[in-house]
Amino acid sequence: MEKKRLTTPLSEEDVRSLEVGDIVYLSGSILTCRDMGHLRLKELCSQGAALPKDFHGAVLFHAGPVALKDEAGDWYVDIVGPTTSIRMEAYADFVGGLGVRALIGKGGMAEDTERACAQYGYVYFQAAPGCAAKLAEGIRKVNDVNWIELGIPEAMWDLEADCFGPLVVGIDTKGNSIYRNIREKGREQINRLYPSEG
Repeated sequence: MEKKRLTTPLSEEDVRSLEVGDIVYLSGSILTCRDMGHLRLKELCSQGAALPKDFHGAVLFHAGPVALKDEAGDWYVDIVGPTTSIRMEAYADFVGGLGVRALIGKGGMAEDTERACAQYGYVYFQAAPGCAAKLAEGIRKVNDVNWIELGIPEAMWDLEADCFGPLVVGIDTKGNSIYRNIREKGREQINRLYPSEG
């Protein structure tokens, strides 16, 4: 297990060097993207329309921040924590095709994402749930916001990060997943403790 500091946009080389269990801190731009954001991106691509950001080397954070405006009318992030990622499982190939190099969320993802991580060269980072205030300390400013009409949680926020984390590599590009490992170990324990009767 290593501790690493990476800066966005992430390179494929950097991402493929990561292994399950590594601890990573990110600096640079991080884009929030939840259910509606993924849907809108897919719609834009299907229409051949321009995307609001360059996603090559991007990090997508499954999160809906609490964003407020200061006295000057500028946005800032008060708290930001991960939302459940499995809802975005259907977009595993789509985000890989965009050139995304990392996802951040909680709860893990499934087989389609494991396969896509290996194929396209991206990883899934587990952010600590319940630590939204602490995670927000790693956000220096709001660079931009798209689709605010979707509401603050579903808008795409471009956040400038500095030492954002800690994030744990939950799925790497080598076919490893801590979530699958936990499920398999759990099944082994159940079978050992409660053997089936022949």
